[in-house]
Amino acid sequence: MNSTMISRRSLLASAGLLAAGGTLAQTPSNKITTLVLSVPPGGAVDVLGRELSTLMGKALGTTIVVESKAGASGMLAAQAVARAPADGTTLLLTHSTPILYMPHLFPKIAYDVTRDLSFVTQICDADLALVVNKDVPVKTLPEFLKWAMANRGKVSYGSYSTGSAGHLLSEYLSLSRKLDMTHVPYKGEGPMLQDIMGGHISWGLSIYGSAAPYITSGRMNALAITGPQRLPQMPDTPTFAEAGLADEEFRIMGGIMMLMPAGVPAPVAARIEAAAREAVQSTQLKARFQTYGMRGAGDSSVNTRKAFDASSPIIAKLVKTSGVKLD
Repeated sequence: MNSTMISRRSLLASAGLLAAGGTLAQTPSNKITTLVLSVPPGGAVDVLGRELSTLMGKALGTTIVVESKAGASGMLAAQAVARAPADGTTLLLTHSTPILYMPHLFPKIAYDVTRDLSFVTQICDADLALVVNKDVPVKTLPEFLKWAMANRGKVSYGSYSTGSAGHLLSEYLSLSRKLDMTHVPYKGEGPMLQDIMGGHISWGLSIYGSAAPYITSGRMNALAITGPQRLPQMPDTPTFAEAGLADEEFRIMGGIMMLMPAGVPAPVAARIEAAAREAVQSTQLKARFQTYGMRGAGDSSVNTRKAFDASSPIIAKLVKTSGVKLD
């Protein structure tokens, strides 16, 4: 999973959600809705997309089919939804890469997020964990920084793709602390984590849910997580701020969000938003978030847009600092 927004949390107005839920089924649509996924089958976005399609379909009184349109770091899916009719029958479920990162990284991007798309809700947030090979002789983040400085120019780190949150944050750590570390890009977290365990690279930033089996089995160590607070699944692992790195960049989290084409009529958009937020609060999805080590969100469309606006300048700074550009 690739993906990132500064943590936000707006309390859901339970009375408002119940009221919205009560009216959803009274105004069913006879049109089939397509939920476009920015990733290939398998993984958290795919699983959550299929569960969301079932829950939202019931609430809206319609059939929601899931369509994977992976490629170009999620840009193919975002572009397809941006160009779809603004009638509420096409939705996008994606990690944050094509929404927050690609506009800063890819100068030839074929859509404008704020002009061509509209936010429905943030489905969930996901912390990034700094994980190291078990043989790296450190137990804390300060110890890691001292070790990396002592081995300046010799340490390599992995990322699950070039231009991802993991890549940019890792490069920011290397450059801002003058550690001169080498980036090794991978196609996904799985290969990256395997090479950390195998000692081919020393460390990387990974979504907690992906790294959890290796952390709990002792095959790698987690030194810190992004975000504002510790994860219940990792109560002994501090945040970057708690470990001494209070830079705002290290508050960035991964996440999964839902969007639709700009210009969907307000009553239709309101029904879709209410159905999505209601689904996020379901027992089914709460259990899924727990399994993946994610934090359920369900923010309003207005607050999701505000979070995007707050995060975008920080992402721009990260991109500028890293010097990464994609053609």
